[in-house]
Amino acid sequence: MKAKGLALSLLCYDPARVDILIDYRPALRQRTGVGQYVHGLATSLAARLDAHDSLTLFSSSWKDRLPASVVPDAKQIDARVPVRLLNLAWHRLEWPPIEFLTAHHPDVVHSLHPLLIPSRSAARVVTVPDLYFLDRPEHTAAEIRRDYSSLAESHVRRADGVVVISRYTGRQVAQRFEISPDRITVCYPGKPSWSRRPDPGVSGPVLFLGTVEPRKNVARLIEAYAAILDRRPDTPDLVIAGRLDIPREELLSRASAVVGLSARVSFAGYVDEAERKRLLSTASMLVLPSLDEGFGIPALEAMTIGLPVIASNRGALPEVVGDAGILIEPEDVRGLAAAIERVLTDDYLRRSLSAKGVERADQFSWGASAEALYGAYRAASSRRQRSAR
Repeated sequence: MKAKGLALSLLCYDPARVDILIDYRPALRQRTGVGQYVHGLATSLAARLDAHDSLTLFSSSWKDRLPASVVPDAKQIDARVPVRLLNLAWHRLEWPPIEFLTAHHPDVVHSLHPLLIPSRSAARVVTVPDLYFLDRPEHTAAEIRRDYSSLAESHVRRADGVVVISRYTGRQVAQRFEISPDRITVCYPGKPSWSRRPDPGVSGPVLFLGTVEPRKNVARLIEAYAAILDRRPDTPDLVIAGRLDIPREELLSRASAVVGLSARVSFAGYVDEAERKRLLSTASMLVLPSLDEGFGIPALEAMTIGLPVIASNRGALPEVVGDAGILIEPEDVRGLAAAIERVLTDDYLRRSLSAKGVERADQFSWGASAEALYGAYRAASSRRQRSAR
C-alpha cells in the first residue's frame, strides 16, 4: 500500500507548481519573535507565489481559532486538536502524518521550529531560529527541554530543507549538525512598514523589548540602569516590555540597594504591534543585552523608525545592527551603563545612530526573504522527489 501511494505521488508531481503548508501556530495568539516571523513570511510569500502555486496555513488548538483571512490569498486549515497533545504525538511518535490529520496533500510542509511535521510524501522543511536550547536547556520551556535537545539533530539532518534567520545561526547549524550548507537557506525577518519618527530627544524611557527570559540578560540591564540612576537621578525611566518568564523581584534583586529603583523600572508585559510601535516611537533608546540571539527583531524595528540601539556583541545581533548601533559586552555592567549614558548625553552620537539605523534597516526586506523561501521550497521539493525514486 505504501509503494502504491508513493507511485501515485510521483505520477501526480508537477515540477511547475508547488503546494505549500506552513505551521502558523506560533502566530495564533501572542506574537512573540517567532510569531511575528511566520506571519511576515506567510504574508509576503502569499503575495509572491505564482498563479498555479498555493499556500495553506495550518493551525491547531482546542480553544483558539485561526482568524479568517489572517493572511490574504492563503487557504486555512484549523484543527480542533490541543497543541501540546499534537506536539507530543508529532515529536515523539512522528504521527499522525499531516495528510491524515488534514485530508490535504501538500508538496512541502514547513515547521517553524527544528522538529519535523510528519508527512507521507511531502518535502519537509524546518526552521532553526537559534541553538540556545542546546547550550542552555535549563533556560528553556518544559516542552523544549523534553524534545528539542534529544531530537533536533536527527530531525534537522532528515529535513529536505533547513531555514535559518541569520548567517550566524546557519553556520552553527552546519557545524554542529554536520549538514551541507547548500541545504540551508537564510531568510531574514523583514523590517516593518513604519515611517521614521521625529526625533523626541532623550526625555523618553530607556526601553527593553522582548520576552524576559534568562538569555535576554535583563537583570544586568537593570543593574546597569541602577548604577546610572544612583549618579544621575534625572535619568529617564526604564521600561521592560515583554512576557515575564522571570519573577519581577528576582530581576530587581541585584540592584535593590538603590533607593527608589522599583518606582523607576516598569514592566509592561506582552505588548502587541501597535504598542510596540508606540513604545519605540517615544523611547530614548532600545537596549538589547542578550547573551545570545538568533536575530533580534526589536533591533530591526527600532532601526526602522530611527531609534538608537545598544545591543550585545553576541549571537546574530552584530550581523543585524552592524555599525548602526553600539555593540557592548553583555556581561560587562559598567560598559553597558557607559553606553546608555553616552546615548543620553551625546546629541551628535544619538542623531548619527538614528540615521545609520534607518539606512541599515532598509537592507532587510520581507519580499527578499519570501523570494529566498520560495526557492528553498522548490529545492526541497525536488530533493524529496529525487530521493523517493
